[in-house]
Amino acid sequence: MEKVKYLILGAGPAGLTFASKLKEYGEESFLVLEKENEAGGLCRCVTVDESPFDIGGGHFLDVRRPAVTEFLFRFMPLEEWNVFERDSRIRIGGMEIGHPLEANIWQFGLPEQVAYLTSIAKAGCNTEVPMPEKFVDWIIWKLGKKIADEYMLPYNRKMFADELDELGTYWLDKLPNVSFEETLLSCLTHRPYGTQPGHASFYYPKKYGYGEVWKRMADALSVHVRYGAAVRALHCDKRWVETVNGDRLEAERIITTVPWRSFEQIGGMPEELYSLLSGLKASAVETRYVPEKLPTDAQWLYEPDPALAWHRILVRHNFCPGSRGYWLETRKERVKMFTDSGSAGFAGEANYSYLNEYAYPLNTIEKPGIMKKLLAFGEAKQIYGLGRWGEHCHYNSDAVVELAMHMAKRLAGV
Repeated sequence: MEKVKYLILGAGPAGLTFASKLKEYGEESFLVLEKENEAGGLCRCVTVDESPFDIGGGHFLDVRRPAVTEFLFRFMPLEEWNVFERDSRIRIGGMEIGHPLEANIWQFGLPEQVAYLTSIAKAGCNTEVPMPEKFVDWIIWKLGKKIADEYMLPYNRKMFADELDELGTYWLDKLPNVSFEETLLSCLTHRPYGTQPGHASFYYPKKYGYGEVWKRMADALSVHVRYGAAVRALHCDKRWVETVNGDRLEAERIITTVPWRSFEQIGGMPEELYSLLSGLKASAVETRYVPEKLPTDAQWLYEPDPALAWHRILVRHNFCPGSRGYWLETRKERVKMFTDSGSAGFAGEANYSYLNEYAYPLNTIEKPGIMKKLLAFGEAKQIYGLGRWGEHCHYNSDAVVELAMHMAKRLAGV
């Protein structure tokens, strides 16, 4: 059995960053296991129609974490990136309205502005109604019934789940925060107010897809990354894993960045805790490339219309120089539903598609309790969950890098 000090499961942003920091600290006894034949995880890219296509959907590098960008620029220097001001829009009522909707109601005609403002004024958060616990009730309480019915609820059903009340409300602080007063002010002054959404400014490579920076990071790790090594089994007491190839590897510490539910077997875990893993829900999402140019300046478009299969469009030609076309993001169940029905819900002829079985962790009501127990149990065994899947949290890649940097520093005792 091979033995190393650190065994890292998954060569996505979390695993690669953790491994790179170990190497920076002078550690050489570590190995990254990756089930695919290349690194990058959800941030991998391929060449489609002579330009990059990000198979995991819209992944960009946020500018707001300077320690993260400084670290990544060691592998792909700043001069190889473009910086953009975010232009994301919502297709609603036959129009493209700026995101977030509540900050851009002024882009509608006057009657619609009045209808939205009236609805927001009656929202529970503005009328001293106690905050509800269920997801659907919370959306109506926070944003008013009109925004809920015309955008937030149909969009989230398309993206996450048909039964939205399975979701908790603890994660909704990710939403931009725009008060009623700011919404009213934006209608009067014809400009958005309130906090900006994530990626308000972002970097994207000039020549490559977003996967290029992770490929270079993996190349710098060289023999410390082993490809085609999907982990089948994890034993918590003895800290060893077994790959689908039959290889067994033992470590002093295991850092897992892969979904906990992806293991066929987990030994040494109490049955009560193991049974809770079925409560960790995730959505599978297909990315589909369409070789047409869209008449918009937006980089991505949110699509709440239930008659259309996809929930989001990434307009490649507006952030990837010299390219054309766009890609759609569609939840797996909706791909099947629209394909089986022969519906016209998919626009254009796709010449490439990719299904991510694990795309987004679902923030269900039970998830925080499950992960608190799981991570505490793992850490006691020196098995650490890290990143989007190790922590089962919808982190963007820049947040994942920051978490991995902190964990590497802590475990290495630097």
